[in-house]
Amino acid sequence: MKLLKGIGTALSLAVLCLLVAPKAKADDWNHKTKVTFSEPFEVPGVGQHILPAGTYVFKLMDSPVDRHIVQIFNEDETHVFATILAISNFRLKTTDKTVITFRERPEGEPAALKAWFYPGREYGDQFVYERSRALQLATESNEAVLSTPVVPASGTAEDLNTVPVQAVSPTGDTVETSTVVDTPPVVAATPVEQAAAAAPEPAVAAALPKTASNLPFVGLAGLLMLGGGFVLLGLSKLRA
Repeated sequence: MKLLKGIGTALSLAVLCLLVAPKAKADDWNHKTKVTFSEPFEVPGVGQHILPAGTYVFKLMDSPVDRHIVQIFNEDETHVFATILAISNFRLKTTDKTVITFRERPEGEPAALKAWFYPGREYGDQFVYERSRALQLATESNEAVLSTPVVPASGTAEDLNTVPVQAVSPTGDTVETSTVVDTPPVVAATPVEQAAAAAPEPAVAAALPKTASNLPFVGLAGLLMLGGGFVLLGLSKLRA
């Protein structure tokens, strides 16, 4: 009976693992995150731009395009409030909790969504605003903001993958996106690595033997033929 009970417990655990593991993988793949906001906040992209306080689900869209596209759902994931284009951003130190950053706004204005970092990941998503709104935010926060001159009304991955992405400075100038998002620091090579890179590779030369002419080979062939003639002559005398 104890053996059967043990087998039953093991099977139950196996089934539980099978049920839980796919969900964990799915969350890790699409970065599904449930977040509760205590105040209204502003988001860019296609859809509703000012979301009230409440609980929302952030997920990466399942799409074949190269760009990161983030969708914000209601708590039970039955409604999409916004579909947002984002650019990959790097952070030096990871965290074991979700990190969402906002842009500085005047008092009384809803906080504007800036970036989202999933737990344990060095790369997060920096959100792209429509250019006119990006310029307002850049002026208020005194820092460049990712922008696009046009936001497609459809909000499909294919359309969002084609729009140009730039950055706008507080003065209204268009600047490179690298001034807004961070990239991994360049690690300096160690002295040993530098020496190995500077050392010339050993030259491998395949030297072919040189011959002055073909005369030695012709002479050798002549001697062989002459010797063969003498052998045949000797054999003919013996038969005679």
